[in-house]
Amino acid sequence: MHPEPSADLRHRTIEAPAGRLHLVEQGTGPLVLLVHGFPESWYSWRHQLPVLAAAGYRAVALDVRGYGRSSKPADTDAYRMLDLVEDNVALVRALGEENAVVVGHDWGSNIAAASALLHPEVFRAVGLLSVPYAPPGGPRPTDIFAQMGGDQEFYVSYFQEPGRAEAEMEPDLRGWLAGFYAALSADTMPAHGEPDPHFVARAGGRLRDRFPGGKLPAWLTEDDLDVYAGEFERTGMTGALNRYRNMDRDWEDLAPHRGAPIKQPSLFIGGALDASTTWMSDAIDAYPATLPGLASTHILDGCGHWIQQERPEEVNRLLTAWLASLQG
Repeated sequence: MHPEPSADLRHRTIEAPAGRLHLVEQGTGPLVLLVHGFPESWYSWRHQLPVLAAAGYRAVALDVRGYGRSSKPADTDAYRMLDLVEDNVALVRALGEENAVVVGHDWGSNIAAASALLHPEVFRAVGLLSVPYAPPGGPRPTDIFAQMGGDQEFYVSYFQEPGRAEAEMEPDLRGWLAGFYAALSADTMPAHGEPDPHFVARAGGRLRDRFPGGKLPAWLTEDDLDVYAGEFERTGMTGALNRYRNMDRDWEDLAPHRGAPIKQPSLFIGGALDASTTWMSDAIDAYPATLPGLASTHILDGCGHWIQQERPEEVNRLLTAWLASLQG
């Protein structure tokens, strides 16, 4: 049985550079900040909150700016990485804490890593799920993505033009989300040799053209899907997509930190069937230099992208053991 959200969950909002950040917390003790990815919300950590609370931590999952009940600034460039990092710092301060362990998944992994890199005095350790740490630097991101796929277009490039991806997603958000979650889940992802759902055909293609049809992945119930769909039907997708539209700005903003390692204690957990992990295997190989405080790397066999929801017991065990080691 998976631990489920309970009445012990406390919803609140705080003032932050975003304007307002919504968070959900459970437990008391050292602060553990949980940062979700795309297209998710605080609810993505529903299996971790009660377990971390029971282990003696103050577990806090936020809605990143642009998501859920947090503010959604209108300007595209309000979603640059530096702003999201300052949101995290403001959240820790608003909760009356001096520091926190930050754990992120998907885009949340990048946000957690940047938070630890830029504010080591606040974020004393960092856990990364699905997306490895790659230090700032290298070629301009949009130049890299434009070269991928040949006669197909990489999904990050597809997301760049405001309104384009929204026109595909928003007429049927529930159906789109169901397909996207299924496309990256171990038990429902396209079989080897089928069209890759990370790409679209350049001539009028859509991501959903390559989503699997039929059943939901095992980790996602109809009620879970209702939660996610309800949030995005209220907010739309632009705030979430604007994170992708700032990758070149981030590249410029973080240029002074080119090649910089994260020295705090760290942990990486990835899925063996997750393209986000396998495509960045070189970054994992570089971890002795880029994450000198790395405690361990765990690649879960038969696991897809939604790692803390697909395999909550294993992720919870690894997280709590690592957190306990930090107290020693």
